[in-house]
Amino acid sequence: MSSRLGGVTAGVSAMALLAVALAGCGGHVAAPASRSHASVGPGHRQAEPTADSSACPSATVTVSSAGALTRALAAARPGQVIVLAPGRYLGHFVAAASGTPTSPITLCGPRSAILDGGGIRRGYTLYLNRASWWTVRGFTVTNGQKGVVADGASHDVLDGLYVHDIGDEAIHLRAFSSHNVIKDCLIRDTGLLVPFYGEGIYVGSAHKNWCRYSGCGPDASDDNLITGNDIAATTAENIDIKEGTSGGMIVGNRFDGTGMVGSAATAWVNVKGNDWTVAGNTGITSIKDGFQVHRVYPGWGEGNVFRGNTLQVDGPGYGIYVQSRHLGTVVACDNRVSGAGMGLSNIACSPG
Repeated sequence: MSSRLGGVTAGVSAMALLAVALAGCGGHVAAPASRSHASVGPGHRQAEPTADSSACPSATVTVSSAGALTRALAAARPGQVIVLAPGRYLGHFVAAASGTPTSPITLCGPRSAILDGGGIRRGYTLYLNRASWWTVRGFTVTNGQKGVVADGASHDVLDGLYVHDIGDEAIHLRAFSSHNVIKDCLIRDTGLLVPFYGEGIYVGSAHKNWCRYSGCGPDASDDNLITGNDIAATTAENIDIKEGTSGGMIVGNRFDGTGMVGSAATAWVNVKGNDWTVAGNTGITSIKDGFQVHRVYPGWGEGNVFRGNTLQVDGPGYGIYVQSRHLGTVVACDNRVSGAGMGLSNIACSPG
């Protein structure tokens, strides 16, 4: 587990969040009482929850049109709170200013405030372009080629968003985006344009894209926390962790593989980075394995830890598949697996 996550974002301690998430018997995370976990397939969306996180601080700017939102984002300064009125905001929206540790910038609104990218074939509906120290909370993001993308953005919190009907992936942290928190988001119906790119949450970049996003070296989008999210109806993985990333945590999320396409993914979570902790999550209905660890580039896929997860795989593979025992993966014996044709894991579990 990475100790570097202690300074993950303004007003949020990732280690404190992890401690809360892992509280209770055996380190398992209880499922959030406010959410159901029924199987959800493309075109069959779970009833939209009422997100407590949609409550906004006192507004410094209130917007009710796409033009006003575009202007507010362009003029954003540390400490500002941009509040979205209910309604549909058509366009691709870019934040490029940064807050500070003591004065983050907030963009928030109710679930009925909808950022609509206008179609799944192009564009990022919300783009955090080198925009650090933001809190983005509560509203809906839909109809972009990608939903929310962060490039070179750190210490941001994506909280309680509803991201759905997206051409490729729903949320992507990329290009050295580190120390961020993605929490309590509802993600549905991704990969509507290209199923192979239909991840729910995607961290980092594939090594073949490092020259595009990270100066030809590893895309060190490190120490990110993914917690409390509800992800289903993704054509690719619910979460994909790329080579080049390190030290993150995936804690207390709910996964569902219904709608996953075998040519795009064969597990809810695929970890190809180093030193990630995957703990206290629940999952149902995978087409092969629950979680997977792979080395796709030399020096990566190492030192990852899986503990306290409850996995109803209902697939022919393992609860946790590890490409090689030489990767130093820890699969704790307290992971609970049912419906996996091959059992808990292809490597021996570790007690304690």
